[in-house]
Amino acid sequence: MASSTNIHTLPLFSFQKDQNLAPAQFIWPKEDLIQAQEELNAPVIDLAGFLSDDKAAIATAAELVRAACMDHGFFQVTNHGVDEAVIQAAEDEIDALFDLPTDEKLRLRRQRGSVWGYSGAHADRFAKNLPWKETYSFRFDHATGAEKKIVVDYFDTVLGKEFMKTALVYQIYCEQMNKLAMAIFKLLEVSLGVDAEQYYTKLFEEGTSIMRCNYYPKCDKPELVLGTGPHADPTSITLLHQDQVGGLEVFSENKWKFVRPCPNALVINIGDTFMALTNGMYKSCVHRAMVNSERTRRSMVYFVCPKEDLVLRAPEKVVEADGGRRKYADFKWADLYEFTQNHHRVDGATLDNFFRWLPSSPAN
Repeated sequence: MASSTNIHTLPLFSFQKDQNLAPAQFIWPKEDLIQAQEELNAPVIDLAGFLSDDKAAIATAAELVRAACMDHGFFQVTNHGVDEAVIQAAEDEIDALFDLPTDEKLRLRRQRGSVWGYSGAHADRFAKNLPWKETYSFRFDHATGAEKKIVVDYFDTVLGKEFMKTALVYQIYCEQMNKLAMAIFKLLEVSLGVDAEQYYTKLFEEGTSIMRCNYYPKCDKPELVLGTGPHADPTSITLLHQDQVGGLEVFSENKWKFVRPCPNALVINIGDTFMALTNGMYKSCVHRAMVNSERTRRSMVYFVCPKEDLVLRAPEKVVEADGGRRKYADFKWADLYEFTQNHHRVDGATLDNFFRWLPSSPAN
């Protein structure tokens, strides 16, 4: 359950980051710290053929995606169309954000109920089991984000002209991530047999995605802390660039398994919203991020969200393929977002708890 804590915890994290110490708020229960011993079978899918409309390549990619998503919901993609120079430039700008003085970060902190802005260890929302990280989040509108240069305008408003280079880099990065996300939805449609209807691409043509930069400082007690605690993403799909430090782990087959960084690859995973939109056929699995005792880890995450007021339901064809019974009530992203921000700390049971909480659910 979410709980607020004094905002003065944030400077504490900034200080401890430099000292490589682990205060009590950051120490996790032993059962959450069991080390992963084996690698997750997350296929690395070459999208070159898919993006060039090669029918054989499309069929192969769809088969790999379907198998991965029905098992754990994670796969990696290469030759994805996102410029490697753009990815590198965006990664290079991360330090510029997190090297800001603490008082400047606090001025940029995200407000209660909002996802935009700076967060130090999510201490603005939780009092214990804090993640060993700092984040900076902002939005990108699918329909108007490129046209209105929404990322540039946001950075100009909150950080000023001296961050114009950073703003331009992330504007281009989000534009390319959004283009890739739409391609991934097309691939998911093929894998689910609803590509003729373009059900998901039409559903996500509009919406507001969350772009997040993560900074995981090195820690001299990595065996006691987590960079990000166990959680499932409440959004639809997630596009992740992780550096070569590694640390992403997925809970699959009742054990933690690590996802090995693959050069020039992006990690894609299914979130709770898309799990509901497939009637539970595609899995949104719990995952976490570990920290390193010698190296700082950086990652960039693009969470794809639908329009807040759009009614969401799995397509009939998918429900029929899954036995004909709807497992989830119709819902709106605005309600799921509100639930995860103000009522529930996301975990592997978020969807079940959400539909019990949702007033319009048949269960209520």
